Amino acid sequence: MITLLTRLFIKDRENTTAPGVRQAYGMLCGAVGIGLNLLLFAGKFFAGMFSGSIAITADAFNNLSDAGSSIITLIGFKMAGHKPDPGHPFGHGRIEYISGFLVSLLILLMALELIKGSVSKILHPEELIFSPSIVVILVLSILVKCYMALYNARIGRQIDSAAMKATATDSLSDMLATAVVLAATLATHFTGLSIDGYCGVLVGLFILYAGFQAARDTLNPLLGQPPEPAFVKQIEKIVLSYPTILGIHDLIVHNYGPGRVLISLHAEVSADGNLLELHDTIDLAEHRLRSELGCSAVIHMDPVCIHDEQTQKLKAMAQQTISRIDGRLTLHDFRVVAGPTHTNLIFDVVTPYDFDYSDAGLCELIDRRLKEQDPGYCAVIDVDKQMV
Repeated sequence: MITLLTRLFIKDRENTTAPGVRQAYGMLCGAVGIGLNLLLFAGKFFAGMFSGSIAITADAFNNLSDAGSSIITLIGFKMAGHKPDPGHPFGHGRIEYISGFLVSLLILLMALELIKGSVSKILHPEELIFSPSIVVILVLSILVKCYMALYNARIGRQIDSAAMKATATDSLSDMLATAVVLAATLATHFTGLSIDGYCGVLVGLFILYAGFQAARDTLNPLLGQPPEPAFVKQIEKIVLSYPTILGIHDLIVHNYGPGRVLISLHAEVSADGNLLELHDTIDLAEHRLRSELGCSAVIHMDPVCIHDEQTQKLKAMAQQTISRIDGRLTLHDFRVVAGPTHTNLIFDVVTPYDFDYSDAGLCELIDRRLKEQDPGYCAVIDVDKQMV
């Protein structure tokens, strides 16, 4: 059904990196989610009232909250598609993450209410009424939720949407929760064991877990998270395809919402190269990043000495020194300033976030290790954190 609807209502539907196409996909899936969840709510609410099952009734209201979540998702995609303005020069793409976070809060609230009602059912059990129509409704609900999980996951991957992926996770947890409710209904009918309240608690815990997962997936981009390794590899492949660019470091990816990414990095070039030619190469790399990855890019040139034998020898010695401290340490921007009494070895050291030493402690240790090889060496170090 979703494939047919995308063909009917989304122009250029294959161009999923375009903001307008992403917006259309999100709004379409939101509208379909509203309709399906309202149908599921009506069916389960009827079944729950008829049978007296707290688990079925609670599962029905979970579907009603899912319909509300789909409304928030639809509005979020609509607002996220607004063009940049003077107050928001990078656009409104992060609204998609905010709408996803609001959805997760609704999921958490519904889970807590369900657990509360289920505990009451355990303390004050009531007789359940069994009907084949109830079983049919629950089976159909499981099939519908499975379908929703599949299409939300597929489209979430296509348009790279954390909100859509969270919705898929929510649909999957709903499917499992309804399966538990069905099992409880059948068990009560055939065995006489009153496990309805206990299954309601289990369903609530399923939903609670899904809510925490959704909150994490939507909050991480807002708080700032490292770029995907595959994306970093694409950046490296494009930039290092130019022979005059010797290496890159200090890569930072700023995420202002899906399809709104800003890249900044430092590119090492030969200090002996032609400045105008190197600047032209940097411009070409920036344009390729923009056209091939759909992101704005700013590249800073770092000149390095590659033809001075003594500099290369000291650089290798410094790298070996820091590697003996920790194999994960790397250096860049190495240069040498020699004087009559001492020689400054100037470079940046890249450390992982879980590194044991403080920045000051590491600089002191490296300086001491270098002086053990020659008392005239003085290390002038800046410490960078490993971004990816």
